Amino acid sequence: MIYPSVEELSQNGKYNRYMLCIATAKCARIVTDEYVHQREQAEKLIANKETDKSLASMIKRDIRDEKAVKNAINRIYQGEYKISEAKPEVEIAAVEVPVETAEALEAKEEN
Repeated sequence: MIYPSVEELSQNGKYNRYMLCIATAKCARIVTDEYVHQREQAEKLIANKETDKSLASMIKRDIRDEKAVKNAINRIYQGEYKISEAKPEVEIAAVEVPVETAEALEAKEEN
């Protein structure tokens, strides 16, 4: 069984399946872009020999280990991303959640 269910995601009929599908696809694209950005930053650090860490250790675990669609569904369900009803098209309005880049992770480890 899929968790969370379509009924839970639709917030008791507030959103239809079409809106959820579009919102999930847009959110999955955001997750994929986040992964690509973190991977590029990690590859630059490794290429410049600024770190001795592995590539996988410098990418956030949730976007590295899970599929983008599963991450998108979980983020919508947890409220990290909201479905905007302002326009006929579905847009995802991001709640302010800090995205840590490889540089930020290294700065934390140095302190």
